[in-house]
Amino acid sequence: MHASHLLAALIFFTRLPFWRIKKNLPPAPFKHIVPYWPIAGWLTGGVMAGVLWLAGQVLPLPAAWILAIAVRLLLTGCLHEDGLADFFDGFGGGTSRERTLAIMKDSRIGSYGVIGLILYFLLLIQAASLPLTILCTVTFCADCWSKACASQLINQLPYARKEEESKAHVVYNRMTLAETCMALFAGALPLLLLPVNLWIAAFFPVLVFIGLCQLMKQRLQGYTGDCCGATFLLCELSFYMGALILYNINY
Repeated sequence: MHASHLLAALIFFTRLPFWRIKKNLPPAPFKHIVPYWPIAGWLTGGVMAGVLWLAGQVLPLPAAWILAIAVRLLLTGCLHEDGLADFFDGFGGGTSRERTLAIMKDSRIGSYGVIGLILYFLLLIQAASLPLTILCTVTFCADCWSKACASQLINQLPYARKEEESKAHVVYNRMTLAETCMALFAGALPLLLLPVNLWIAAFFPVLVFIGLCQLMKQRLQGYTGDCCGATFLLCELSFYMGALILYNINY
């Protein structure tokens, strides 16, 4: 584990002032941040679960859940949600590789992006049907494991644009075997906190990842930063839906 790579990941994936630790961090560490994405999930997922548990002591669960979602949006600066909106716009409105990439690069949100985000949040809010304690655990696990799944995009597909065309002006390096193992371990370890009868929920993000990876391969012959954010959120949503299905079956 490289401290500069972890610091770069925390700077990139959160809006907390980690940049104060080392100002003017060079661009090179930012090429290696994806393996540390699940570790950043320990922070974002942990804060989200903590806020949910505390708010759940004084608020109805749906209100506490919405508050927890809002806190993570603030914590990440809506980084992933912006990618999800661009992903919906691009794949909804684009009919070719070039057109899809052009739409995704446009900072303006279109109808597919708006409708996609509305449907995403409507489904996400349904997770409040789970009991508070279970939802807190699922929240932490879903964040970490879904980021571990989404991180594998850079191992499976090439970057779809030229580096200078990247929104972040950086193209991530493919992971080494050690980095891949670290990312998967950091994402999978929290799953031990799940009740045994909910473990199958961890397979839902894997299936979503495979489907999205194939879609990107066919349409873009690669991935973009927006694709990474969208993959994470859709994998995470599938984790919640899987947990809901399993809870309704087993309880």
